[in-house]
Amino acid sequence: MADSPPPAAVGSVADLYLGNILFAIERCAMALDDDGKSDEAAFYRGIARKLAEARAADRSGAQTPAPASSPVSNPSAQQ
Repeated sequence: MADSPPPAAVGSVADLYLGNILFAIERCAMALDDDGKSDEAAFYRGIARKLAEARAADRSGAQTPAPASSPVSNPSAQQ
């Protein structure tokens, strides 16, 4: 049986495609804004901001603080 490469870790895949992920999150937020769901759009933009900040910290060599229970509050969960 041929050796298969080990599965990629989530973090390494997310790091590789972070630009694409951020773009997709922003497109989602734009669609939510168009639907009049600005709170939900802000939620997704908050996630994107946290991801971008983490990438910047990784590149600068700084340590990012451990997140609290959630990077942003989810307005949909409060309904």
